[in-house]
Amino acid sequence: MLRLRSSILARLLSSSPATSPKSPFRRLLSAIVPAPITGFAAEEYLVSTCGLARPQAVKASTKLSHLKSPANPDAVLAFLAGLGLSGADVAALVAKDPLFLCASVERTLAPVVAGLSGLGLSRADIARLAKLTDHKFRQKGIVSKLHYYLRVFGSSENLLRAMKFCTLLSHSLERVVKPNVAYLRECGLGDCDIAKLCVSRPRMFATNPELVQAMVTCAENIGVPRGAVMFRHALLAVSSLGKEEILLGCSARVEYLRNTFRWTDAEVGIAFSKYPLVLNKSKESLQRRSEFLISEVGLEPPYIAQRSVILGLSLEGRLRPRYYAVKFLKENGLLKCDPSYYTVFKESDMVFKKKFIHPHKEAAPHLEKDYDAACKGEVPTNFRFT
Repeated sequence: MLRLRSSILARLLSSSPATSPKSPFRRLLSAIVPAPITGFAAEEYLVSTCGLARPQAVKASTKLSHLKSPANPDAVLAFLAGLGLSGADVAALVAKDPLFLCASVERTLAPVVAGLSGLGLSRADIARLAKLTDHKFRQKGIVSKLHYYLRVFGSSENLLRAMKFCTLLSHSLERVVKPNVAYLRECGLGDCDIAKLCVSRPRMFATNPELVQAMVTCAENIGVPRGAVMFRHALLAVSSLGKEEILLGCSARVEYLRNTFRWTDAEVGIAFSKYPLVLNKSKESLQRRSEFLISEVGLEPPYIAQRSVILGLSLEGRLRPRYYAVKFLKENGLLKCDPSYYTVFKESDMVFKKKFIHPHKEAAPHLEKDYDAACKGEVPTNFRFT
């Protein structure tokens, strides 16, 4: 009997019809395979019907020991199949939240789906939510929370993308999320900027409001005031750091930048305001760029601070090959004047070649080939590195 029931449910889950949660699956199952009135082999059911591995089933079965029959789990599985979840999706969901099989379809799951549909979510969106939120999906409060988040994120796609990286529904709207959003608005961020920040760093809205305030203070102290064009980007950079670093005002990072690039405090602020993500670069990466730009290319620290975006460019795949190509041209008298290295580094590859490679095909026929090889990390045979 269990094998027959399992076979029918497995077929339903594998086909995953996009039907209404009020579909006749449950009635069909009850009519074809009457539920036993006593006993429920939870572990075997989880393996044969839900598709869990035996170790997962052993662990999950302890949560289902109170069940006397598979009637409710059958109804839940049919409901999930109706939403469009595959057998693998259901197995993952049940492994994370075995009690999902105990949820009432009529009293909980169907009303939740109806509420989410009323918010404009598609059936595919709702299925993705079920996979992302597991036990939160069987709580009616999910509808009101998602109603708020949809307004903040601007679209279901943005919200679902953020929920892949942050358990937003586990945090209090009133004590945590809403105060953070209100504070960011006070800092001059518009709804569009807040939505972008939400998508890029969703955990920022689920963290302690005091820490968010510390992030703002840190960004301001380094050199990006509220209302500045780069303020959102500065917050994004600061929010990537550890809690202790943020609470200390990012002082260790600022000190390292100051020493590595021989900058003054003001120049650190300028560099950060031009390219906030400099704060997230590793020490090794920054050290290597400093040695190249200052010691080899000969750029002055203030020049680099004003054009700090170049610190985000690939050293081996862009900065070095272009510097050596231009150096080669200068040493061979092929350039009429010295170009700005900022211009050399920031141009797209197509524009760089148009300006510095293609005009010299006759005088330096191997230059483009050698430049391309250098961009790939290969040492060219004819490229002059002296």
